[in-house]
Amino acid sequence: MSVRSELTRLVWLSIAAAIVTIVMKLVAWRLTGSVGLLSDAAESVVNLAAATVALFTIRWAAQPPDAEHAYGHEKAEYFSAAAEGALIVVAAVGIAWLAVARLLHPVALADVDVGIAISAGASSINLAVGLVLIRAGRRHRSITLEADGRHLLTDVWTSAAVIAGIAVVWATGWERLDPLIALAVAANIVVTGVVLMRRSGGGLLDRALPAEEQDAISAVLERARAQGIEFHAVRTRQAGRRSFVSVHVLVPGSWSIQQGHDLSERLEAEIRTQLPHANVLTHLEPIEDRASFEDEPLDREDTT
Repeated sequence: MSVRSELTRLVWLSIAAAIVTIVMKLVAWRLTGSVGLLSDAAESVVNLAAATVALFTIRWAAQPPDAEHAYGHEKAEYFSAAAEGALIVVAAVGIAWLAVARLLHPVALADVDVGIAISAGASSINLAVGLVLIRAGRRHRSITLEADGRHLLTDVWTSAAVIAGIAVVWATGWERLDPLIALAVAANIVVTGVVLMRRSGGGLLDRALPAEEQDAISAVLERARAQGIEFHAVRTRQAGRRSFVSVHVLVPGSWSIQQGHDLSERLEAEIRTQLPHANVLTHLEPIEDRASFEDEPLDREDTT
């Protein structure tokens, strides 16, 4: 199975899980009348919307490079994560609105035991699917899939807090605790949404690769440096599933083109061994030429 097919299949799994949990949580809300359980159901609606956006995004990101997008379409995944974060924040506002109204006008709950059981069943579905999505997202370097999985796990913890709170309401009869739980859920959802939007923004701004991946690149270069080769202008960036690495390689000016080419091929292959999804670009320069050291910044300074 291709990576695209597997990612698409997993997003469909997320969509199916969202539909099932929405139905279950709405049933739990209708039975109990709990605004806390309604807020939990609203988060599952966001899950469904986010998974639907992710489905289209993954298909878009998987398109091969073309004349207008020579570096591919992988950054489309960051739009999905940003959209999911925005949807989460919108859902939180709606939940808070309902919670404040219920806080001012508390309502007694009914059939709490059945509602809690149904909500717990829905949470177990989200837990299983969320773990699957996160593992697959890390394996395939898909921020969309990982974001979807993390949202589902956030939903699980939210549901656990709601269930515990509703149980306390059931035991004590303190009706205002129900909307207070919903407000806490809304605050938690806002934090999740902001984190997702910040992460997607970092990707769109060409954030460098994680420290451990940069260390792997440095290890490759250090082995070559021991042979008298120098390097500078090492730059990295992440674009969805793909990584981009560029480095200037300084070699003796007496080397032949073939020698320089062979070295570049070896370095690129070793870096790709460490980072299989990396696109590696090397630029050869003579180590004796002072001009070789003037292009270390991103842009050469105009000295004319």
